[in-house]
Amino acid sequence: MADRYVRVKNAQGQVCYGLLELNQSVQILTDAPWSGGKPNGELLAPETYQLLAPCEPSKIVAVGKNYTAHAAEMGGEVPQEPLLFLKPPSTLLSPDGTILLPPQSQQVDYEGELALVIGSKCFNCLPHQALNMIWGYTIANDVTARDLQRQDSQWTRGKGFDTFCPLGPWIVREISPTALLQTFIYGSKKPLQSNTIDQMVFSPEILVAYISQIMTLFPGDIILTGTPEGVGPMHADSRIYIEIEGIGKLHNYVALREPLPVEVVEE
Repeated sequence: MADRYVRVKNAQGQVCYGLLELNQSVQILTDAPWSGGKPNGELLAPETYQLLAPCEPSKIVAVGKNYTAHAAEMGGEVPQEPLLFLKPPSTLLSPDGTILLPPQSQQVDYEGELALVIGSKCFNCLPHQALNMIWGYTIANDVTARDLQRQDSQWTRGKGFDTFCPLGPWIVREISPTALLQTFIYGSKKPLQSNTIDQMVFSPEILVAYISQIMTLFPGDIILTGTPEGVGPMHADSRIYIEIEGIGKLHNYVALREPLPVEVVEE
C-alpha cells in the first residue's frame, strides 16, 4: 500500500503531520512532508488522535466544468480555458466531520473531486514543470449551495460556507491517471457519481501551470480539479462518502446548521 500522509491532533491538542501505519498507528513527522519532515520516533496509538484535513492551504483554488458531462448537466459547455474560483480556507472540514447545511440555502449539493496538493512554490510554470510541483493527491467534496450559486452573479457565497470543503482523509504521492472517482450516500450501493479522472478536460499539470500564471502557489495549497456528472442534493441526517481508487474514502456526516440569529428590538 502507498504511504498515507496525515495531519492529526493528539490527546494534548497538538497538531502534527504523520505517516499512517496499516494498524492505524501514526508515525509523527518533524514537519510537513513536502517541507522535508521525517519521522521523529514518536508513535500515536489508534484512538489517541483525531484525523484533520491533511494540510493547511493558504488558498483553495477550484475548477468549474472540467468534465464535459458535468458541464452539460449544469446547462453549459466546457469553457475554452479553465474556469477558476476560490474557496476560503474556513470551508475546510476534517474527515468524518459534519457538513452543515446553511439556512440561507434550500439545495446544497455534493461534488466529489480529486484534489492536488502543491509541494513547491510555483509561479509562471509550464505544464512539464507544473507536474513536479504536485506533491500529492487527496479527496475533496466541493460542497455547493446550488440555488445561491445560480442566484448570484458569482460563486463566492454558494461555495464559501464553513464546512463546504471536506478534505482527506490523507495524501498519497501518486495516483493512476485512470483512477475511478465515485460518490455514495450511505444505505445505497449505487454510486451517485462514477467516472475516471482521465475524463478531465484540463489535466492536473495544465491546471497547475494555468493557475501559476495568475497567482503564486505555495506548499500545502490545494487545487480542486472539478467534479464528474451526477451532482445532487444532500439531506440532513445522512452520510456521504467519496472514493477514489488509490487514495481511499472521505466520509462525512450531514446536518442542519443552526438558524440565523434574530435581532431583538427592545421597546
